[in-house]
Amino acid sequence: MTSGGTESLLMAVKTAREWGRLQKPGAGLPEMVLPSTAHPAFEKAAHYFGVKSVRVPVGEDFRAQVDLMEAAITPNTVLLVGSAPSYPQGVVDPILGLAAVAQKHHILFHVDACVGGFMLPFVRKLGYPIPDFDFRVPGVTSISADLHKYGYTAKGASVILYRSHALRQYQFFVDTDWAGGIYASPAMAGSRPGGAIAAAWAVLNFLGEEGYLEIVRKVMQATDRLKAGITKIDGVHILSNPEMSVLALASDQHNIYDIGDEMTLKGWYMDRQQFPPSLHVTLNYAHAEVIDGFLRDLSHAVEKTHQPSWHKFRDAFLLRVARFLVRFLPEKLVSNLMGRASSLLGVEGSALPQRSAAMYGMMGTLPNRGDLKTLVLDLLDQMFSVEAK
Repeated sequence: MTSGGTESLLMAVKTAREWGRLQKPGAGLPEMVLPSTAHPAFEKAAHYFGVKSVRVPVGEDFRAQVDLMEAAITPNTVLLVGSAPSYPQGVVDPILGLAAVAQKHHILFHVDACVGGFMLPFVRKLGYPIPDFDFRVPGVTSISADLHKYGYTAKGASVILYRSHALRQYQFFVDTDWAGGIYASPAMAGSRPGGAIAAAWAVLNFLGEEGYLEIVRKVMQATDRLKAGITKIDGVHILSNPEMSVLALASDQHNIYDIGDEMTLKGWYMDRQQFPPSLHVTLNYAHAEVIDGFLRDLSHAVEKTHQPSWHKFRDAFLLRVARFLVRFLPEKLVSNLMGRASSLLGVEGSALPQRSAAMYGMMGTLPNRGDLKTLVLDLLDQMFSVEAK
């Protein structure tokens, strides 16, 4: 068990690196190949463990493209990655095809089921068409699944599973030469709180298979109602065809971030996404009773984007200013200005703005992604700062 999906993915990459050192002793910098929709925790792992991340574009359905993933494999590749499902659009990658490629090239293949691991098996039991994604697929060497998502346990509980004991040992750390004795730990942390683990065990035993089936039945019924309702709202649509209760809303007619802002003002918060611009929706058991209200507010939010308003004028003005700065000022000066732009975007202290359309619009004007990183660092610095009194 680990403290969450991020640690599980960190361990998957660390394991692949250690495996590669033994199985590919003559290789260079270890590499992992993953779709562009894979979770950013893989990038954190690459940064921490000195592994090169090779991102591959997904197809029009936002699923990994097996042929492009295979083409990105080099003699240094130690790990292939697929998601079940991916977080941004909620679609399951072609696990069978990717696993076959991993077997062909004799590399490890991790399935990130942090979101779907405790959902998809029960969705399948209810009769929905769910492709194989687990150890029944030859070539899958490890799987991660979060109990604190659709397992409905307390935060801080995830699992990473390996096909064999021998492979799992690459995850462990052992130091036998310390003066204080032998030191060994199975994951990132040394001392780990047991509360989340005990709570997860209790919830799993309390709900059992029948309990999870009933929960998933209600969640999928709510998801079906939501999907049907969205098709009746002119101006928004769901990206691709997600297999479970995670999806993304987009619009070809409106600024989807404006719609998101209106929903935030009505008490609905959805993550803002990019490539393409969209709003992230995750349904769980608690949402089964509020689908009608959500659809009603979404319809009103879409209608309101047609209407002129002060904040729209302000956002448009800020975007014009940003584009002017990018076009006529030196790039270094633009970077410095963007690094201090949070005050213009409505960020005060540790509070994020209720409206974020302007912020995402300005992000799109930045001449390089490094400027965006500077902007986010400035926002984080303000969020986690305490003013002296």
